[in-house]
Amino acid sequence: MKITISIIVCLLIGYAGGFATASSLSDWYIALNKPVFNPPNWVFGPVWTVLYILMGIALGMIWQQQPSGYRNIAMVVFAIQLVLNFGWSFLFFYFKNLLGAFIEIVILWIFIAACIGLFYKLKPVAAYLLIPYILWVTFASILNFSIYWLNRT
Repeated sequence: MKITISIIVCLLIGYAGGFATASSLSDWYIALNKPVFNPPNWVFGPVWTVLYILMGIALGMIWQQQPSGYRNIAMVVFAIQLVLNFGWSFLFFYFKNLLGAFIEIVILWIFIAACIGLFYKLKPVAAYLLIPYILWVTFASILNFSIYWLNRT
């Protein structure tokens, strides 16, 4: 049950962040200069859906562990990275702040890495489930910076 709840929470956060994204995809984002490695827009939805499901499974596995201060810290770090994940969409797409979004995604990356380390000590498989997420956020960071660089004024 905890894994199911965790998946639903992660998907809802992702869905809510999608509102910020949707508001700019059809006009502002299309007009930006993008690097050659920018994926087509249709790729992002399926990738993020899978990542949010993996995140939810990982969180649920940690939530199922014996309650402890360490487990609670791991869950708080996860919650912080999830809030940062949510916030990035608003910085980038709603506020159109490319540099601010890049700085924020770097902080997000640090919290994901910390979360992986904390999860690993509690349940290694939960940490492994977050590896595709950090890899995608690494790519997204490079993409974010590239878009900022190509569109700076």
